[in-house]
Amino acid sequence: MAKVQIKVNDNGSLRVTGDVELLDGEGKPFVTKQTFSLCRCGLSNNKPFCDGSHKGRFQSVVRAPSTETNGQ
Repeated sequence: MAKVQIKVNDNGSLRVTGDVELLDGEGKPFVTKQTFSLCRCGLSNNKPFCDGSHKGRFQSVVRAPSTETNGQ
């Protein structure tokens, strides 16, 4: 199976790339493509997918912690 990648976009969606199955709360699958974006702001009219409603109305910049140990 290919590795799935999820990218946290600055001030925007979660970009999902790879062979993944997206299920609702009852376990029913959504129809998706190989790459799709999930809403992170709660403003989309097409949840769980992003429709761009966040633009100019949502701010979040997330960075992974450094893997450097700084000698510790």
